[in-house]
Amino acid sequence: MQSQKYTQLIKDTAKKLGFQSCGIAKARFLAEEEANLSKWLAQKKHGEMAYMENHFDMRLDPRKLVEGAKSVISLSYNYFTSAIQSDPNAPKISKYAYGEDYHFVVKNKLKSLLAIIQKEIGNVNARVFVDSAPIMEKAWAQQAGLGWIGKNANLINQQNGSFFFLAEIIIDIDLSYDAPLTDHCGTCTKCIDACPTEAIVAPYVVDGSKCISYFTIELKNEFPKEVKGKFDNWMFGCDICQDVCPWNKFAKPHQEKLFEPSTALLSMNKKEWEEITAETFQVLFKNSAVKRTKFEGLKRNINWL
Repeated sequence: MQSQKYTQLIKDTAKKLGFQSCGIAKARFLAEEEANLSKWLAQKKHGEMAYMENHFDMRLDPRKLVEGAKSVISLSYNYFTSAIQSDPNAPKISKYAYGEDYHFVVKNKLKSLLAIIQKEIGNVNARVFVDSAPIMEKAWAQQAGLGWIGKNANLINQQNGSFFFLAEIIIDIDLSYDAPLTDHCGTCTKCIDACPTEAIVAPYVVDGSKCISYFTIELKNEFPKEVKGKFDNWMFGCDICQDVCPWNKFAKPHQEKLFEPSTALLSMNKKEWEEITAETFQVLFKNSAVKRTKFEGLKRNINWL
């Protein structure tokens, strides 16, 4: 009875804080993911993302991240917007980076949720995560019933599509667990067919080292010559495989003011982007995830297009 009571408290509070969905899975070793991750790393599909090789055991077992862990609470936070850049010829930015950096926005929400859990339930051992530790977010979200991992390797939800961030709380109390969702991609291959760099090398397998998001954010060395002209005008990130996904017709605009893009960002034309200065970069992306690529990185990306 206590586990049901605590579960309802957590889910009700998550909703009040603005999370799109909340599901819970039992903390355990992800045996089914072990072989897939090992193969993916062995085939160098992570490119220069060497950090993906670190803490292999921790990625597969949340009990190594939080002592005594019994439950993994998975949450989603909507970032979908219908706002678009006004110049159709301007270099493009992924929707997730339009506003303030999600790491801070979502983490603050998670901390508020954990504070309420500790106030109402008591002294629990727990940690919050937003894309910030070796944890297999999509696998846990699927186990918690938030969606299924699609052919583009993104988590997809029937009611909300896939334009959402994932976050977790690993906690040392037993809760009521949700059932995993089944796959609803069917025979659709729109994401595979649409990828300009052919990064989706097989259904459900993405070669990260071929992804436009990888090239424009993670890659520090020169771009391979074979991808010249294949970026479809993306200068930071890429939304192609999500934009073509039929399930995203159900995506609803977010209600998070901190994710709203500035008028200045949306109104910049192609020439202004090509002539962007370090000063303008700092103003536009003061608290943005785009800062990860730095001014020099963004200029490199724009010049490549």
